[in-house]
Amino acid sequence: MELKWLEDFLSLSETRNFSRSAKLRFTTQPAFSRRIRALEEWVGATLFDRSAQPVSLTEAGIAFRSLAEEVVRQLYQGREEIHLASVHVASAIKVAATHSLSLTFFPQWIRSIESAAGILNIRLDSGHAGACVQMMQHGACHFMLCHTHPSVEVGLDPRQFLARRVGTDRLLPVSRPDAAGRPIDSLDGGSNGLCRYLAYAETSAIGRAVEHMLRQSTRHVAMDKVFVSRLAAVLKSMVLDGRGFAWLPASHVDQELASGQLVRAGNSSWDLGVEITLFRPRDRLPEPAEALWKIAEAQSRDSDSEPVLARATAGS
Repeated sequence: MELKWLEDFLSLSETRNFSRSAKLRFTTQPAFSRRIRALEEWVGATLFDRSAQPVSLTEAGIAFRSLAEEVVRQLYQGREEIHLASVHVASAIKVAATHSLSLTFFPQWIRSIESAAGILNIRLDSGHAGACVQMMQHGACHFMLCHTHPSVEVGLDPRQFLARRVGTDRLLPVSRPDAAGRPIDSLDGGSNGLCRYLAYAETSAIGRAVEHMLRQSTRHVAMDKVFVSRLAAVLKSMVLDGRGFAWLPASHVDQELASGQLVRAGNSSWDLGVEITLFRPRDRLPEPAEALWKIAEAQSRDSDSEPVLARATAGS
């Protein structure tokens, strides 16, 4: 049995599509299919029901998934800890955070933690939501920070991971203003009658939360999706360039709204409330990381934040 077979299995469990997973795993579909077959032969059971599209896990596959996730995470975490020990940085607290939270939320949040704990040895890795989730699953970080929303799953099994709400944010529809200060692109049609929509990629869970809100809305708005990116920072730059409107975290655009560089592209009924959530493994962490978690728990209790389950949306 090879580690890549387990990673193939977990990828197919997520995408439920052989060709898409083969592309994500940088191999051909025939080669990917052979590796899945090889894993099933090794396990001694059929793990996927291929009779319909998209494919689905069999009962054996569902049972095997938790084991595969745990084995992969433990292997990568063990490798990372050995590597860190070899370069004498095992005491560093490793945090994975989405790009937007790395820029906006993390600095003030870690400052509040250090006000209680003293200066900490922190390593921050920024990435899109999927990359952060993979780091968490593979044991490459102690904590993960991301925007969350109940409409979409992060993909972290609550039997293996804990989650705590540490802040809140709102996604606001924003646009660059015209000469009269009105939004160039608006959910109300805009000053030029256009409604150009700058969207998050399907791999962005913030984007899936926005799309879920739009599907649930009883208000019909004709939007022309003209650009897609998985990063809020990229969408923000496109909005500032007057290329359309996008839903962006308020924490990411508050200065531009205050200065008039950006304006709302819709009233507050179009806002989408999200939470900022800290994830960690249930396994015991090194002492400095455990100390950080205790402080984060205490601060969230002080702010009346309730623990959340790992069913939530990861931000970009």
